[in-house]
Amino acid sequence: MRPRGIVYAVTFLIVILVIWGIFTNPPYIHQRARVLQQHIFAEPETSHPKCSLSKNCPIDHFAFKITSGAATVVGPKICFDGNIVMSGVMNNVGPGLNLVLVNGENGKIEKFDYFNMYSGETKAILDFLKTIKPGMIVLVASFDDAATKMTDEIRNIFAGLGSSSIKDVKFRDSWVFAGGAGTEQKSPFEKLAANNQKTNIYGSWPEMVEIAGCFPRKI
Repeated sequence: MRPRGIVYAVTFLIVILVIWGIFTNPPYIHQRARVLQQHIFAEPETSHPKCSLSKNCPIDHFAFKITSGAATVVGPKICFDGNIVMSGVMNNVGPGLNLVLVNGENGKIEKFDYFNMYSGETKAILDFLKTIKPGMIVLVASFDDAATKMTDEIRNIFAGLGSSSIKDVKFRDSWVFAGGAGTEQKSPFEKLAANNQKTNIYGSWPEMVEIAGCFPRKI
């Protein structure tokens, strides 16, 4: 038999088998056809970037977003790896400095707290900061006032975590920062808005500030 004849014969056999299948088990055939159609024409699955970023982070990075408070009305918000860790809605933020410590290897939240930097005790925040270990990621957001009780020792600790602006943080400034322990490099994740009566957005307070991005995993 010629090749063309073989092709015709095989095609005819397939058609006969399909027709036989439809008449012997139509529900199954229709079900399989629907599944195949859905598979072919379905929209490709897309994952939404974590922490509302514009795009997904590389696999060896953690998504984060930090927003400072606004005056004494709107509390700060800290998101890490797709989870809101601190926010006004969660009722776990407060005036002063709001801090989150993260395991830089696996992204586990180690601890978080807020410290009143206007009327609180500096020992409390110093004790917290001294628990930071090499490899940890540190996320910081100000709310109301972060500077009144800010000592040189506290500023030096933040500078050691990669902050370039900590020396300039003053009364009622808005400040957000993400840094890492055990690195000598300055962090690119930091923003400061100065309290200036000529440029303030909220009376005696400046605009809220925000940083977002992909923080490298500590390996």
